[in-house]
Amino acid sequence: MSTLVFLFALGIVLILLEVIVPGGVLGVLGGLALLAGIGLAFYQHGAKAGGLATLVAIACLGLSLYIEFALLPKTAIGKKFFLRQSIDAASQPLPGDASVIGKIGEAATTMAPSGYVLVEGRRYEASSQSGLIARGAKVRVVGVDNFHLIVFQT
Repeated sequence: MSTLVFLFALGIVLILLEVIVPGGVLGVLGGLALLAGIGLAFYQHGAKAGGLATLVAIACLGLSLYIEFALLPKTAIGKKFFLRQSIDAASQPLPGDASVIGKIGEAATTMAPSGYVLVEGRRYEASSQSGLIARGAKVRVVGVDNFHLIVFQT
């Protein structure tokens, strides 16, 4: 009986520690300890005790998840573990959208046939359908492909 209680306690502690140590290893070990405890209960005490151990393991797992995700974020220590602000910046401008179609821009690089263009002060990746375009030449945006603009030299 003491081995059974030890396996259950170990499993719950390891699952609770999973929040602190990322990677999933402690959670998997905790789950395996709970499963070993359930198996031991079935083996030593029969089907009724095994079923009861299964229900207790599910209840303990639910309680530990509730503590981790509902109560812990509200504590002073828990606030250090959870992200409170979102990051909405981008390392590059978003790909061109339909609002730039028809606008005039300038080739920021030589386009042979792809390169970069400046449209309304923003730099976009683009491809030319009119062949080679020299740097500094005026271009007109005629379309938007998946991640770049389609331009013609004006």
